Order: sequence, then structure tokens, then C-alpha cells
Amino acid sequence: MELKNKIILSTGDIHISKEDKESIWVATIDNPPANCLTEKLLNSLSMLLEKFDFDRNSKALILTGAGQRFFIGGADINQILDIRSPEDGARLAEIGQALCDKLENSSKPIIAAINGLCIGGGNEISMACHIRIASDKASFQQPEVNLGIIPAFGGTQRLVRLIGPYRARKMILMCEKMEAEYALHIGLVDEIVGHSGVLNRALAIARTLTSKSQVAIQAAQKAIQSYEHHSFQDGLKIELECFKRVCEKGEMKEALSAFKERRKPVFKNESFRT
Repeated sequence: MELKNKIILSTGDIHISKEDKESIWVATIDNPPANCLTEKLLNSLSMLLEKFDFDRNSKALILTGAGQRFFIGGADINQILDIRSPEDGARLAEIGQALCDKLENSSKPIIAAINGLCIGGGNEISMACHIRIASDKASFQQPEVNLGIIPAFGGTQRLVRLIGPYRARKMILMCEKMEAEYALHIGLVDEIVGHSGVLNRALAIARTLTSKSQVAIQAAQKAIQSYEHHSFQDGLKIELECFKRVCEKGEMKEALSAFKERRKPVFKNESFRT
């Protein structure tokens, strides 16, 4: 689809547009022919996330790929060929891991609009997003073992958590391609839509999210994210603290008043951080 607002920022390999009074950011990976991940592109994505997280107007980010065939086609093979030592490999992997951690730990919702092939590091990036919408023509693969390496942007960990150790082993060790329907069946993606409707659906979800209390959204994000690094009991404590924090904010009172008065709430764009 054609976005309502024109591109406002381009790094050469990522184009960013803003929708709905700049509350929704759409970042399009554009590195033809396969939207492969270079070190420069990884760093550009990292800087984008920092700007998105600290922009007071931004409420949701959509990540998608340019063109009709690829979402992200994995790491650039030339970057892999440039690995001359274990330290070179570790440095590249650390950049990818840090990026995926930033995605996953963002307090604002990030939606992957998977519009085509989602391969290697591309699948690792999609797994770090909070919501994954896939084209019915999308497919997924972790082909690293065929290249004598392994997924190293967090894929061995997130894949197991999403689809279980048996399916994760099969996908990583066998390098099997997974079609969209099966990816939905096992929980690798959250929803499938027709190929031409991926971005429309992602925008619809983003608009729903941006219409809600951002204090509540960000508090819920923090509580949900706690499961990854904390025990169940510690997670309950974090949930309790988040609930106490939202009770301090004016957005709770506005939402309850709107519910009682049968009207739409009018939020003042408060932040959970402030």
C-alpha cells in the first residue's frame, strides 16, 4: 500500500515514514536484491530504535522489507566471508544480539510485517518483534548450519522459546524452509494475511495500539518482558509494581471516566517512564 505520509528519514538502507500524527513509524529495509543484513544496516536499525524509543510522539513501530519477495534475506554473505577470526565472528554476532535485545525490550510495541522470505538473521529479528504478521507467501528458514555456522543473533534461544526444542532443532539442524501456514500453526507468527494486505493489517494493529493508554501499554510491556529474566514470583512482584505505577497516572482516571460515560477516552500522551 501507499503510506499517507512521505518518507521523512532515509539512511540509504532503511526508509522511515510516519503515520497518524507521527505516532506510528514504518521502517522499510531496502538493501536490494534480498534486503540482506550488513553491519551498517544493523547499526542503522539500532540507531533507529534509540530514536523511536525516546521520541515522545512515537507509539508503535512497523518493520517491513522493500519489494515483494523479501522481508529480510539474512546476513550479507560478504560479511560472513570477511570473518577471519573468532573475534571477528563474535563482534558481528554481538551487534546482532544487541539489536534483537533492543527490539524485544522496547517499551513500545514493534510489529514485524513479514512481506516475503524471512531468512537467517531476518527470522531472528522478526522473533524479537512483539507481534508478527506474515504474508501467505512468506517462508522462514535458518540456513546457517549449511554455511558451517549457527544462528547467532539470539535465534537458538528465541526459537526454542517460541516453538519448542524439537521444532527448533529441526529448523536449525536440518535448515528446513517453513511455509507461512505451518509457521502460524506452531506459533512462529501470530497472523497470516493475503500478500498485498500485510502492511495494511500491521497499520490497523498499530492504530488500535496507539489509541490506548500508552502508560498501560508500556507498563504491560515491562511486566510481560520480565518473564524472560525472572522467576514467576519475581515476575509477580514486577507486575505489582507496574500496576502501582499506572494507578499514579492520570490516564487511568481518564479511561475509567470514559468507560463510565460511554465515550472514547482522550489521553494526554503520558509516558510510563515519567
